[in-house]
Amino acid sequence: MQDDISGWSDWSRNFEGIEEISSPSELHGLLTGIVCVTEAPSRDEWLQILSTLAVPALDDEALDLLVDETIDVFHALSEDELDYLPMLPDDEHHLSERVQALADWCAGVVLGFGLASGHIRAEEEELIEHLQDVAAVEFEESDDDEEGEESYQELYEFVRLIPVSLSVGRAKIAVAESTLLQHVKNKLNVPADSSVVEMFTPHRPS
Repeated sequence: MQDDISGWSDWSRNFEGIEEISSPSELHGLLTGIVCVTEAPSRDEWLQILSTLAVPALDDEALDLLVDETIDVFHALSEDELDYLPMLPDDEHHLSERVQALADWCAGVVLGFGLASGHIRAEEEELIEHLQDVAAVEFEESDDDEEGEESYQELYEFVRLIPVSLSVGRAKIAVAESTLLQHVKNKLNVPADSSVVEMFTPHRPS
């Protein structure tokens, strides 16, 4: 399966079931949004980030996987080679699962970008709105056909390079200087009973 090649199998095994994050794809979007703005978070910085988001401590294997993927994504976005790929299930999974994963990934990018940056360049506002629109997409059974598959592929190709656009031309800041870790310094914590997505993408259906 392509899941093994893309890394989805390992990613899903390690990050599925984290209640504070909708899905492994949202976590991948989160890290992507963060490194559009900052240098790649270190292991210790990820521990701080996850703690701030009230995400339970990850085991060593999961944390290593997260850090390694963060470095890969950071380089992919920095080099602007247009080969960045979201972490999503392959086409052997039902279309509804892939649509939801893409929506989760978009929500994660918006969240990570907002947490790390706190500001949007004028030309980026429309890009963020596109991500929010896809994050709000809901799959219906009537979409489960060839036309629905084509629509999914079009959405995928449309949004997957938005992080490249958000990253290009931006002077990356140290993670410690980001809005997110300033929250740590100020001891502002995300409430344990609040969904990450609900807090930062309020227009997304629950």
